[in-house]
Amino acid sequence: MLSLGVQRMAKKNAIIRKLPAVETLGSATFICSDKTGTLTQNVMTVTDIASIKGMEPENKEFGNQLLEYAALCNDCYPSSNSSEIIGEPTEKALLVAAVRNGYDKKTLDKKLPRIREIPFDSARKLMTTVHQVADGRFLIITKGAYDVLLLHCNKVYNNGEIENFSQSHKAKFDRSNLLMAEKALRVIAVAYKYVDRNPNQMTDSSLEQDLTLLGLLGMIDPPREEVKGAVSMCKSAGITPVMITGDHILTACAIAKALGIITEAEAESVKPQQSKLYGNKNRGENFKACAITGEQLSHMSDKELEENIYQYKVFARVSPAHKVRIVKALQKRGEVVAMTGDGVNDAPALKAADIGCAMGKGGTDVAKNAADMILADDNFATIVAAVKEGRGIYDNIRKSIHFLLSSNIGEIITIFIAILFGLPAPLLAVQLLWVNLVTDSLPAIALGVEPAPDDIMKKPPISPKKGMFCDGLVFKIIFEGAMIGSLALVAYTLGGRTMAFTVLSLSQLFHAFNMRSEHSIFKIGVFRNKQMVLSFLVCSFLQIAVVSYEPLTKIFRVTPMLPFQWVIVSILSVIPIIIVELQKAVSSRA
Repeated sequence: MLSLGVQRMAKKNAIIRKLPAVETLGSATFICSDKTGTLTQNVMTVTDIASIKGMEPENKEFGNQLLEYAALCNDCYPSSNSSEIIGEPTEKALLVAAVRNGYDKKTLDKKLPRIREIPFDSARKLMTTVHQVADGRFLIITKGAYDVLLLHCNKVYNNGEIENFSQSHKAKFDRSNLLMAEKALRVIAVAYKYVDRNPNQMTDSSLEQDLTLLGLLGMIDPPREEVKGAVSMCKSAGITPVMITGDHILTACAIAKALGIITEAEAESVKPQQSKLYGNKNRGENFKACAITGEQLSHMSDKELEENIYQYKVFARVSPAHKVRIVKALQKRGEVVAMTGDGVNDAPALKAADIGCAMGKGGTDVAKNAADMILADDNFATIVAAVKEGRGIYDNIRKSIHFLLSSNIGEIITIFIAILFGLPAPLLAVQLLWVNLVTDSLPAIALGVEPAPDDIMKKPPISPKKGMFCDGLVFKIIFEGAMIGSLALVAYTLGGRTMAFTVLSLSQLFHAFNMRSEHSIFKIGVFRNKQMVLSFLVCSFLQIAVVSYEPLTKIFRVTPMLPFQWVIVSILSVIPIIIVELQKAVSSRA
């Protein structure tokens, strides 16, 4: 059953690496997901630019300089036929914008060759490149998250002039940054400086100090259309979706609001808090909202985070190390956590999570090896589909156990009661083996491929503490086993061993239909599970052949039955359907 379920998941882009994860998926109560590429389309497009004067959509001169520097401090490159730009989506968007404004990456790199670089790092949230200028100087360009890059700047570019960075300048850039973030734009800041000294003799930290802030670039990454429905399904299933991103908190909240992760009121509540605390060194203190930043998270102890973890649905500007803290805080509260990640630094969080989900497209080998599941399409909706499949697999395993145990108890009761009352054995050993062969094989396999119920994602997550036999399953097994055994004994009393043998086998085949759902089989559709119908027909034919075909009757020591005996056998065999349907009707009204 697990292997069949794993195959179905693989067809839906969820590749299971570790089988226990299938069962764990059905118990997931929190899904902590990256934003870019998982909740969004990962198709970035530059839409806004801002200088010290504010938003400047028509300032050609300024915009060209900003895009030129963004293209230089960029690891993307055009394909061999120049028809496509290859690289990371954010950098690709910057280079595409530069190309549209007349810049050519190869020409820029030839004009200002790169001689050194400090690669982007998710913890630093910055990237720096050093370029040789024709006049002998060196141009240092740094790009990255605005609120991080701001700490490295002491000057500002203002209409061709370079001025000392004042609080007034900062306030203007802060406003532009917040305006872009509120529009769900990812904001990239670009800064630079010229130096005469050989940069190869300078440390990394000195390269990124005393920079001149040039401007901001805002780019949109639209949410995936299917994710909103998946988020809604999560909530109806008792699963809390959480967004974890390196973006600005207001950008994250705008996307989270669009996807339904947070409400409009929750998103609005973040704005005044963020404006008030912007630039405050201790902004982690007394912050009460639905979203939190990595810096605020760093000011909280593990105990404080554990106590307040249910409050947060959006984590912004976080590092991979923060992910581990988030996972552990949720687990200490008894939650089963699924966590997504793609980088080498995400591996500890993927390992710590109950279900680690690595990205199949952009994920590193380290992340994939640490994960329990790989998302071939990097899509949040695939995680939700996998949870649904995991619940279905768990449900089918439970149904199969229910069916097999109730059927076997029926056989035990048949033999035990006959011995208790001193009756001849109602079944021979070969007959019991045949019943087990017929009923424990095809019908049980057919239950394993039963489609997940339509309402399976409207139920709360499976609690690992309850176990397989919760919710009165033991009572149902004993009751149904007693029912099957009683029917076989009635047949034995009325017509002997052959009738008992046939009723015991056929009643279990009919009973297999009862196991398909907690709802009436007539409501879910008798023929919906074609494998079950086929197994019923095949096994019924085999049972009828055993008691009707002369060479087989000798082997199983039975005698052909008369028509009226077949009528009695048919009535007794179908009784499990009637009784369990009545039981379901009573339970649904309760």
